[in-house]
Amino acid sequence: MQRAALFGSGRDAQMAAGDLGELLVPYMPTIRVPKSGDRVYKTECAFSYESPDSEGGLYVCMNTFLGFGREHVERHYRKTGQCVYMHLKRHVIEKVPGASGGALPKRRNAMLFLDLETNGDLNNDDFEYEDEAKLVIFPDHYEIPLPNIEELPALVTIACDAVLSSKSPYRKQDPDSWEEELQVSKHAKTLVQMDNGVRIPPSGWKCSKCDLRENLWLNLTDGSVLCGKWFFDGSGGNGHALEHYKEMGYPLAVKLGTITPDGADVYSFDEEEAVLDPHIAKHLAHFGIDMLQMHVTENGLRDNNIKPRVSEWEVIQESGVKLKPMYGPGYTGMKNLGNSCYLSAVLQAIFSIPEFQRAAKLGHGLLSGQYSKPPMKSELIEQVMKEEHKPQHNGISPRMFKAFVSKGHPEFSSNRQQDAQEFFLHLINLVERNRIGSENPSDVFRFLVEERTQCCQSRKVRYTERVDYLMQLPVAMEAATNKDELIAYELKRREAEAARRPLPELIRAKIPFSACLQAFSEPENVDDFWSSALQAKSAGVKTSRFSSFPEYLVVQIKKFTFGLDWIPQKLDVSVDMPDLLDINHLRATGLQPGEEELPDIAPPIIIPDDPKDRMMNHFMEPPDIDESSVMQLAEMGFPLEACRKAVYYTGNMGAEVAFNWIIAHMEEPDFAEPLAIPGYGGVASAGAAGLGAIGLDNQPPEEMVALITSMGFQRNVAIQALKATNNNFEHALDWIFSHPEPEEESESASDVMDMENNANANILAEAGSEGPRIKDGSGRYELFGFISHMGTSTMSGHYVSHLKKEGRWVIYNDLKVCASERPPRDLGYIYFYRRIPS
Repeated sequence: MQRAALFGSGRDAQMAAGDLGELLVPYMPTIRVPKSGDRVYKTECAFSYESPDSEGGLYVCMNTFLGFGREHVERHYRKTGQCVYMHLKRHVIEKVPGASGGALPKRRNAMLFLDLETNGDLNNDDFEYEDEAKLVIFPDHYEIPLPNIEELPALVTIACDAVLSSKSPYRKQDPDSWEEELQVSKHAKTLVQMDNGVRIPPSGWKCSKCDLRENLWLNLTDGSVLCGKWFFDGSGGNGHALEHYKEMGYPLAVKLGTITPDGADVYSFDEEEAVLDPHIAKHLAHFGIDMLQMHVTENGLRDNNIKPRVSEWEVIQESGVKLKPMYGPGYTGMKNLGNSCYLSAVLQAIFSIPEFQRAAKLGHGLLSGQYSKPPMKSELIEQVMKEEHKPQHNGISPRMFKAFVSKGHPEFSSNRQQDAQEFFLHLINLVERNRIGSENPSDVFRFLVEERTQCCQSRKVRYTERVDYLMQLPVAMEAATNKDELIAYELKRREAEAARRPLPELIRAKIPFSACLQAFSEPENVDDFWSSALQAKSAGVKTSRFSSFPEYLVVQIKKFTFGLDWIPQKLDVSVDMPDLLDINHLRATGLQPGEEELPDIAPPIIIPDDPKDRMMNHFMEPPDIDESSVMQLAEMGFPLEACRKAVYYTGNMGAEVAFNWIIAHMEEPDFAEPLAIPGYGGVASAGAAGLGAIGLDNQPPEEMVALITSMGFQRNVAIQALKATNNNFEHALDWIFSHPEPEEESESASDVMDMENNANANILAEAGSEGPRIKDGSGRYELFGFISHMGTSTMSGHYVSHLKKEGRWVIYNDLKVCASERPPRDLGYIYFYRRIPS
């Protein structure tokens, strides 16, 4: 009997059931059951962005558990000889209208792969998802539908079940994050809202059963505003919102003060947990709340700004204008993974630069046009006829890329919002450290900065050079051209807050770009300057100039600062950024005639004569420690001293990161011993370049190496970090945390690398006698893109990017890619300029 007949119809199909085991026998050695440490990549192709949602579905290798699209699975089969794959396909099915005209209830599908991403809403009222799985045997593409428990060998059944039930490899399964993934509420789609005429005012909220004005919850069924429960930190309320649920049974409530254009905090009394409400915008609009108009005020309340034209969110996203969608190569959007807009905005900008477009997978995904196709005419008609239409499978998901570039980084690996500027530098750092051969796309951003430091007393100078990748411009607030308007606005704002009235129309400070450029070029004071000419501390000033101009100039407007309470704040300003930029006047000139250089003498090393004093100097009091993080850990039952060490050794980065340190070190014998820190001064400097007393091996002090390795870092990493930072303990820790985990390498290899550079070598400079590779040229540039931030802090809000392509501006807002009508060039955060050819 021909094997092809096994998968025929009628009687032949019945005969096939008994022969499936025999058919799979030759391939049994290649079929594995996923172990606990195996990752099953069933959401995305390893070489493209094909997924089970794609037309050809996804093929998962039953040996390596890698996923492949239709065009890549054949190549994998030919290269490896692996024959058995699981084919996953997700179908989007339009629901059949019922007798009343509405869609029939969604039928439950036991074969729904819970961890697969979707481009649409699973709770869509008109469409549902249905998943299909089958084994495919290459090269003849024999197909075995799943589940087929009775006919398949036990090993194959177990392997298939394990693959189907496996969790996403990108979901955090280790304790490096305390964030819980919220689930969609079962009440979200069917929530009943009363037409009782209730409208929620923009401010002045109060519990309807008591006088509380904080921790207020809006019931999404009847619009009642009630207080929440009392919390451990002393805030909270009298529990009237919960009492209302017990009395009326209305399940969902949203916390007033948490509503932003990104969403809101929703709680389900019935499910007894925080939940997601995909229809939150519609549910809030029922009570007169427009999410796009919500913004944060200084008192922590979120008010409805009645005048939408001043809303930063609307202006930057061009919400008031009907934008034309763009499709094709270079116009592919990126799915938001949950606060991943900072990543998408940066990638869209740098992948518009030719040198970065060679990256195989991401470059293909963004530039091929394969994942950005216009809808068919029938679908366009459908979109006009109704608001909720069949989900389009346009755009790519950067989940695999994010997992790779954020590995080992405590912030970028989390689901929290991040600073786009920090991510840009992190990405450049990764490219620098992992380039292959001579190709290095980050060359286009690299430039040299000349720093001129002058002793104010002796007037002598020192010139040094460092490598950088972006120009940071300070905001010259004192140069605002509308100071009178700002003063009047501030008075009105304070009066409105005191009276709990809606805030006045926002007045944004208008800052000339020339003032920011002037502030960049002015001298700045040097703290704790030690003059080698005076052999003592003195006043010093530093100026910075460009020793070279990069091919692509990245300019950051330093909008973010810290308040008196050390909470990040954003300067809400408008800067008239130029389309054409000329900074040739900032070219470095080097040592000038008549200038005298500071002697090349290091500060003296002070070593106490008394051995006891030396010991006391060796163990200094630790610097400030975030006591709130310490107490959070102590409340979990860990020893207080261990908590202090965890917070200190992780650089005051919060209880979450410190918790990871505790887990990694709790078995050590000195886990609960008091914190003792080796000195940063004398001992650290003894092995440095200070008096020319560098040993032949140029090794950092062993006690500092031991201290860093005790934190869980490899010895060669500790040595490399100390050498790169001139044996400065604090800077070495910063260096380690700001660099990805290096590939495994021997200590000897590390030593050979470091011997080629002295202890003061810049860590970003490429090794070699020729120094860092630069692409110098003219300092004349033209603007081709900018990234904008909406919100009050880098740790919240939203990012979008505007890029100039084919002569017109385009806005990239996650999956949405549209022709821009009013690019808000004055409200940007990071600007991208390209050199104008001479």
